[in-house]
Amino acid sequence: MRDQGCATRSESDAFGPIEVADSALWGAQTQRSIQNFPIGGAAARMPLPVVRAFGVVKKCAAQYNVDAGRLEPRLGQAIVQAADELIAGALDEHFPLVTNMNVNEVLSNRAIQLLGGVVGSKSPVHPNDHSSNDSFPAAMSIAAATELERSLLPSLEALRAALTAKAAEFASIVKIGRTHTQDATPLTLGQEFGGYAQQIAYGASRVRAALPRLQELALGGTAVGTGLNTVEGYGEEIAARIASETGLPFAPNKFEALAAHDAMVEASGALNVLACSLNKIANDESSLCLQTSRARSSIMPGKVNPTQCEALTMVMGNHVAITVGGAQGHFELNVFKPLMISNLLSSTRLLADSCRCFTKSCVAGIEPNRARIRQLMESSLMLVTALNPHIGYDKASQVAKKAHAEGTTLIEAGGPAGLGFFTPEQFAQWVVPEQMVGPAPKK
Repeated sequence: MRDQGCATRSESDAFGPIEVADSALWGAQTQRSIQNFPIGGAAARMPLPVVRAFGVVKKCAAQYNVDAGRLEPRLGQAIVQAADELIAGALDEHFPLVTNMNVNEVLSNRAIQLLGGVVGSKSPVHPNDHSSNDSFPAAMSIAAATELERSLLPSLEALRAALTAKAAEFASIVKIGRTHTQDATPLTLGQEFGGYAQQIAYGASRVRAALPRLQELALGGTAVGTGLNTVEGYGEEIAARIASETGLPFAPNKFEALAAHDAMVEASGALNVLACSLNKIANDESSLCLQTSRARSSIMPGKVNPTQCEALTMVMGNHVAITVGGAQGHFELNVFKPLMISNLLSSTRLLADSCRCFTKSCVAGIEPNRARIRQLMESSLMLVTALNPHIGYDKASQVAKKAHAEGTTLIEAGGPAGLGFFTPEQFAQWVVPEQMVGPAPKK
């Protein structure tokens, strides 16, 4: 049945004829999948980095087969040109599914166009004859490694550098520390930001550590890892070609990369650690970032919301689905591939984008209110901790409790007018916030 108002062409697959929109470069198998699996809508489509990765796989495979004498040069060149267009994003509209056959049909039809043939004719480039069965796991690896290497890691490095710069800038600002949401002993604002920078550095190192396994390709394993219908050395050669094409060190791993996706779970785990770190940093910095936020309350005049910080706290969650996906599948094939790569790329994109925004719109513009920081630090009753070595813990506790109960200062509560534990001169000598931000020097 032809769609009203939409010109179609008739194509066929193993199940018989089916109508495909004339404007579409996909074919019968993709069209049948669209009709059989109307699940999730456009929002559930596979991320475009997988499309780009498929283009790399098909391009390198075509070049290999031409060099090996298994594919006519004119057909190979047409496939390579179509793959280059796919990699560049020129064919994005033709991927409603992003399956292996969706890619094969689009590339074959585009190659047929380039050769002056009729779209849908499957001649002279056939979507199945010029296909490989282990492409999707390879595309997963390429897409994930590429996005981590070229998108997430640079954004993390920029954030780490910005936090490190602020740590140096704020090295002399002494503030009151906080634990259990209450005042604690002093530290410098620089020390606080140095801790944030270290969290990001560690998170980035975890991502880098996950890359080598993620760069192991299933190509050459075909159905179950044995390499049936390939020739000896194909897996190694195609991995080398993909490494050359992408600039990333891909290598073959036929059996494990087909049957399991532990590398995906490991990479997701690294992203989860990073997401936890960013959540902590965002919550800690939310009050500082108010000064750089442009988000105003829509109902409360003058209220500014820490939206850049809030964006960093909304990334965790994908890891649970990836963990479940990694544990599934049976024997030589894990079939949860679409779930895993979709969620991994989602986490990668969210983390990369939110880190870039956070660096630009929050960290880079932070200017601490030094007078207010000093006021809060000097009025904190937790400065009493500096008295411990001089009057003992019990007396220091009495001073703090008295000051808190009466709403006075430590010197008023513990000095001559209060408990009489010290003189004003002793208090000034013993309680020096700048000396409380590190260990005492050795004598």
